[in-house]
Amino acid sequence: MKTVYKTVGLFFMLFPALVMADESLSVFVSVIPQKYFVEKIGGDQVKVSVMVEPGAGPTIYEPKPVQMAGLSKARIYFSIGVPFENTWLQRFKAASPDMRIVPTQEGIEKIAMAAHHHEEEEADAHEGIKDPHIWLSPPLVMIQARNILTGLLRTDPEHSDIYKKNYKSFIREIAELDTEILGILGREKKRSEFMVFHPAWGYFARAYGLKQFPAEVEGKEPKPAELQKLIQWGKKENIRAVFVQPQYSAKSARVLASAIGGQVIAADPLAPDWAENLRQTAVKFRNALQ
Repeated sequence: MKTVYKTVGLFFMLFPALVMADESLSVFVSVIPQKYFVEKIGGDQVKVSVMVEPGAGPTIYEPKPVQMAGLSKARIYFSIGVPFENTWLQRFKAASPDMRIVPTQEGIEKIAMAAHHHEEEEADAHEGIKDPHIWLSPPLVMIQARNILTGLLRTDPEHSDIYKKNYKSFIREIAELDTEILGILGREKKRSEFMVFHPAWGYFARAYGLKQFPAEVEGKEPKPAELQKLIQWGKKENIRAVFVQPQYSAKSARVLASAIGGQVIAADPLAPDWAENLRQTAVKFRNALQ
């Protein structure tokens, strides 16, 4: 029996990380960039699962059975206001009644989803749609970070000192990134308007004095007549880049880019390395605007 106790004690001494792994706080987030935020604040105290998997979009996503099963063990769900949550959040709560749902978008006034205005009926059809892409604006991520901190403190007050320390460090990181992006985009540029297919970059554009010109809304391809008007506008404005999101088809974007003598450039709003992705995207926008 003494040998058994010694073996167990030795295991605890040699592999403390494995012993403590089960004590981490199991949480879910909706989209991949949120994982970056929660891990920055939660550190080793949290185990983060993402609902919308890589390659998928958060508009009409349907969770897999294994994800629903995982929710039964989750302590927190950090929502962000993407469309699929309208249908699924209540189901998530039913699957895990003790799970706390924390709306990280709380305190943020959302803007209307941008739409092209080549056809008035098309513009009117999207007036009520609010843009969910708040994670692409560093100033708005500061608000989300505060909501994440509050959720962690309420659920796991035992580790409040760790969460508060990590939160302060993350806020400094966001502020430094914001300053860096201002520097990247503050250099001399000929225009402020850039063309995108899926209008995901409205909050980013607003934060840095830019304006996105979208060709479609919520994955809907422009009609042939609308595509022709986009081509005419692109030529007139000397547009040389069409930004596309990897989660959506780039077929029409390639047609448009070819017609205006430009190129298709990927700008992924759902990239896992949030800070580096915004940094690289800022450079892409700057180059397109020169």
